[in-house]
Amino acid sequence: MAVKVSLATGLLVALFLAPAQAQLRGHGGPVKALAVSADGVTAISGSFDSSAIVWSLTRNSAEQVLRFHESAVNAVAMLPDGGLVTAGEDGKIALWRPGVAQPHTVFSGHTAPIVALAVSPDGKRIASASWDRTVRVWPVGGGAPQVLEGHQQNVNGVAFTPDGKSVVSVSHDPQLRIWPLAGGQTTIVTLPTPLNAVAVASDGEIVVGGADGRVFFFSPSGAPRGDFAATDTPLISVAITRDGTLIAAAGIRGSVAIVDRATRTLTRTLVGPGLPVWAAAFLPDNETLITGGTDRMVRRWNAVTGDHIGAVAMAAADDPLAEYAGDRGAEIYRACIACHTLTPDAGNRAGPTLHGIFGRRIASLEGYRFSDALKKLDIVWTPETVSKLFEVGPMEYTPGTKMPEQRIGSAEDRAALVEFLRKTTTK
Repeated sequence: MAVKVSLATGLLVALFLAPAQAQLRGHGGPVKALAVSADGVTAISGSFDSSAIVWSLTRNSAEQVLRFHESAVNAVAMLPDGGLVTAGEDGKIALWRPGVAQPHTVFSGHTAPIVALAVSPDGKRIASASWDRTVRVWPVGGGAPQVLEGHQQNVNGVAFTPDGKSVVSVSHDPQLRIWPLAGGQTTIVTLPTPLNAVAVASDGEIVVGGADGRVFFFSPSGAPRGDFAATDTPLISVAITRDGTLIAAAGIRGSVAIVDRATRTLTRTLVGPGLPVWAAAFLPDNETLITGGTDRMVRRWNAVTGDHIGAVAMAAADDPLAEYAGDRGAEIYRACIACHTLTPDAGNRAGPTLHGIFGRRIASLEGYRFSDALKKLDIVWTPETVSKLFEVGPMEYTPGTKMPEQRIGSAEDRAALVEFLRKTTTK
């Protein structure tokens, strides 16, 4: 596949950025992943728009736009030598050198979207977490990956231990697993809620974000050390300062809880545009936090004071649900807005537009690439089938889907969502 950096896109990004603006704008879709260099000078972001952007954090400008993946870039990482890593919904991992227009190495092997990456402390291995239920550990220099199997559902997060000897993973199943890479028994801890994200502090303590809004703490050996209720909605990203003092726990409703790790207490809540915050990463100063979400921007915060760095742009005018304030179905749909549009002129995002969904056969919308597995299903979207999708979950009802696993347990909430879709997708 030919790989090109869009010069026009890069110029547009650079022109759009004001020198004093702390927010980084340039992606055409939600920002899904973030990583920061060891010196705090450079960041990389991945987006649902299928691109990654390399940013100068000192000049507040886009340095390079990376285009290779066939769909959403779900995970990014930076190597100690300055190399860049991207991974996507296409199941591929690409390794890049700064300033070079195409990846020098591509790892293939996952059979479902990759959603998280981690780099070993020595920079010689990359771990990837995938919805094919595996974790793979790839030698940066090439060679066959080590495949870690055992999770029974999507693997949503992965991290190396500080000594690089083990990998920690979390899954929807809902298990935390500690895998010794040299062999030996895997530590398995089962929790009461699906797990979406994991980070490991410099002293080895494991921090996990749950779908119930709680942050869970574990010793390096996997022994429980308590939990903290950060929010009442799912957490989808966690990050730890390099000195280990603060935790950022980002949620699907757009807020970020800043937690004092020593005391397990909430120090403050960062409130953004009220949309999912998919990614968070601390800078080396142990107080500056960058976040990425559905508003397509990379934002900067002082996590100690809670202040937003730079002018606050809430993007309220771009909120397609603003006119439905107070509608229960709209509030439920807000978790879907990152991937789906409602109107005929809004087009597709990571998922197909929902305009005209009722009466449409699954995987039949022109202009969107569906998996072969979905094309074989005999489903027509009706109020009843949409409700069933969220009652049992996409993985069971539509096997082979790229849709994140999510269920709506309340029949009343499912009915509210269906009624909202009926009103908004048939205009």
